[in-house]
Amino acid sequence: MRISKVALAVATLALLPACENRRFAAGAPPRTETTLTSIESGPAPFATPPVLPGAPDIATLAAAVTPSVVNITAVQEIRMKRDENGIDPFEFFFGARPRGNGEGNGEEVMKRRGLGSGFILDARGHVITNAHVVEDATTVRVTLADGRDFEASVRGRDPRLDLAVLEIKDGNTKKDLPSVSLGSSEALRVGEYVVAIGNPFGLGDTVTMGIVSAKSREIGAGPYDDFIQTDASINPGNSGGPLFNLKGQVVGINTAMAATGNGIGFAIPIDALKDVLPQLLTTGKVARGRLGIEIQPMDETLATALGRTKWTGALVGDVEKDGPAAKAGIKPGDVIESIDNVAVDQARDLPRLIGRHPPGAHVTLSISAKDKTPRNVDVTLDELRDQTSRPTPVPPSAPATPKKRDFGLEIGEDGHGGAVVRNVDPRSNAAELLEPGDSIIEVNSLPVHTAREAADKIKATPDGKPVLLKVKRGDRTRFIGLERH
Repeated sequence: MRISKVALAVATLALLPACENRRFAAGAPPRTETTLTSIESGPAPFATPPVLPGAPDIATLAAAVTPSVVNITAVQEIRMKRDENGIDPFEFFFGARPRGNGEGNGEEVMKRRGLGSGFILDARGHVITNAHVVEDATTVRVTLADGRDFEASVRGRDPRLDLAVLEIKDGNTKKDLPSVSLGSSEALRVGEYVVAIGNPFGLGDTVTMGIVSAKSREIGAGPYDDFIQTDASINPGNSGGPLFNLKGQVVGINTAMAATGNGIGFAIPIDALKDVLPQLLTTGKVARGRLGIEIQPMDETLATALGRTKWTGALVGDVEKDGPAAKAGIKPGDVIESIDNVAVDQARDLPRLIGRHPPGAHVTLSISAKDKTPRNVDVTLDELRDQTSRPTPVPPSAPATPKKRDFGLEIGEDGHGGAVVRNVDPRSNAAELLEPGDSIIEVNSLPVHTAREAADKIKATPDGKPVLLKVKRGDRTRFIGLERH
């Protein structure tokens, strides 16, 4: 019988005290009754160390909140069909394997097991976790810190925010369920202590501590990127677990870690959960409103080209035909500065603010038009639906003679009576913003129809001022502020 290295190591560690006792008996002088009595009756210097003034009492916090943190096991069944000759592709390369269910009907059922974390929201047995933890799961089990194990169902999922609500099935087992208290992620401060509790690598309840490194982080997860960054250790298996403040309140849901950085983790703000929780509990999904526009961020160059002194707001790059924004009179070039008196400091704020409203809701937008005239616009939101990515047409291949090279651009005819970018100087500022095939629709808010017209208007831009271009790529338009190279 072979003994694993791990088992051998554990056995060796277990034997150390006994070996120490034998050494004591064989050579060293025995401890006297007086010595034992004095040790046992004296203070234990390291048993319960006092908390230093100003230091957080993490031990007491962890003891209070850990019972409400759960480990989640999600099992997904994967059915693999055999080919027409009855050959299993896996066995063809790797040899025979044990049979699972379903072999009688020409398919193999494999089970994939995933681990995650979560927390009990209320005494009714609702559990919060990440949507990806229970994605396509056929069986979900929830294990509490006290060892109780329950089967759970998925009550609702919001893939856009990566949130899910589970519900413990058996009503008789829901007695004495410890639940968490929800805090405010808006009130969370950078530098504040936070504690993450979860099930990293399937090890079971694990407590890590750190600080809030940053707020409102974008990590490329979608239009609702708004993550809390922390250096509290977050690892595989922590997904869905709670991030606590020192009051013992949940302020975030741990969801991701930086693949190339140690000690960089991300959590979904708890306020985002509060926004969608009523819908998840009642309908199992989240319906969001939409404006029907494409927006782009502002920077100093673009703001200057637009004649604006502020970089805030969301610039409308394109408007969907017959969409809610178009019906309200919103046009490309407008800058949305607030929604229902809540400021839009950056373009990425707008999707989150709009997404908080259901379809059919009425919102008031404060807009600064292209001519700098401010106005308020009332919009009735439509429903946000999943959209497939729109393909970008191949740039026109018809030959064109370059007409003008300025600002690092070479402009030619597009073959349809318009102006198209033919070449971009890789050393210029334009290299990061434009590419060959982009159509130039406007120059400094004036429409252009030919390459010569576009080149002349670009050349006429005063020195020291960026040129404002309205550009179309595929079926999307946007504005670009471009400085001279």
